[in-house]
Amino acid sequence: MIPITVHDLILTMAVSMFVIGLVSIGAGVFLLVTKIIGEDVKTIAKQTTQIAQKGLADDIAGLVGNASSLIEGLNQLVKTTSGIGTFLVVVGIVIVVASFLMALQIL
Repeated sequence: MIPITVHDLILTMAVSMFVIGLVSIGAGVFLLVTKIIGEDVKTIAKQTTQIAQKGLADDIAGLVGNASSLIEGLNQLVKTTSGIGTFLVVVGIVIVVASFLMALQIL
């Protein structure tokens, strides 16, 4: 049987929390960088703008209304993605700080 002291257990917990915090920060930054600047969102927004302009030129009110709804949906998608990314970064920072405080308990 391997003898494990309380200090070993706290150190193991602190290191694993630190790794989890770093992964959370990395995932948040990845979401903020890739999803917000994604080419798909830009392509859909560009095509929706073209559809809205065609609807205005052809005097089709329903097409313009649907295009504006789609643009608003895209804006909500970007806000949601940035909110999730920001949340992951903040949670990661809190976990890293908590692991640091746990490591200080050993000293």
